[in-house]
Amino acid sequence: MSDLHEAAAWFDSHTYRFDQFDPAALVEAKGRTRVSILIPAKDEAATIGAIVTTLRTELMDRVPLVDEIIVMDSHSTDETGDIARSAGAKVFHVDEVVPHVGSRRGKGEAMWKALAVMSGDIGIYLDADVQEFTADFVIGLLGPLLVDDDLVFVKAFYDRPWSSGPSRSSGGGRVTELVARPLIHDRAPLLSGFVQPLAGECAFRVDALRDIPYVSDYGVDIGLMIDVLREHGLSAMAQVDLGLRLHRHQDLAALSAMAQHVQAAFDLRVEPGDRTTVEGTAMVFRREGSTMRMAERTTTTVERPPMRDVLGLSGS
Repeated sequence: MSDLHEAAAWFDSHTYRFDQFDPAALVEAKGRTRVSILIPAKDEAATIGAIVTTLRTELMDRVPLVDEIIVMDSHSTDETGDIARSAGAKVFHVDEVVPHVGSRRGKGEAMWKALAVMSGDIGIYLDADVQEFTADFVIGLLGPLLVDDDLVFVKAFYDRPWSSGPSRSSGGGRVTELVARPLIHDRAPLLSGFVQPLAGECAFRVDALRDIPYVSDYGVDIGLMIDVLREHGLSAMAQVDLGLRLHRHQDLAALSAMAQHVQAAFDLRVEPGDRTTVEGTAMVFRREGSTMRMAERTTTTVERPPMRDVLGLSGS
């Protein structure tokens, strides 16, 4: 069977919907398993409070599916940390976690360092900019791991309507469709069945992700998928349709930098050689009054070692 045919068969057998899981049944299936919610956040004061409050009231107080909520503050300049703490989350600053390995900026660093402070057997990464957040996000991501012991990693996908103009919601975002999808087809075709490989929401068994390196910045999501595939195989991965996700869309300048990090993740994780760092340069343009300016932008994407090695933990 070709890789693309295997990916298509996987899509049919390993794609779930959030509404096929009953929270009460999941509580019984959970048993003594501990579940940690991990939210990397930078300057998300507008949304973080509602997300944490929903998680606490719906999935800790009302239905005991979640055991801890961790917000990893990545150099916020607003009240993100204070708001999250007041809503009931444990808040850590990225610079204060495993400080002996130093600290970087970016999403991948915050996700990686969250592994050092979580106590759960299962972790769930959530983005901090989601509007109208519901508990269905967690129920959908957690469900497959609790009903199928062979799974180690579950990825989210959802409709992503624009806040104005015609709705454009199917498939992935712009970086996914224009950059990640062609790279997957050429360099990791077994992942072709994932609807939104760059989605920030996923669930995992902690032993699986503590054993693999993390790519920094916005290359982290695809980097994790490539390594989970390599270490555990496609049959250990699944995806779940979470319905609707409302969030802030990035501008083109941010998407351009994101695309560079995604390209770098493939360079680091597919036939990496001895590299642990990829630097990329691009020209960017901006208008100042009536004059167009050109400037050089450099992105640096690095590989962080497996957190199990950093913490000195024994193997799983």
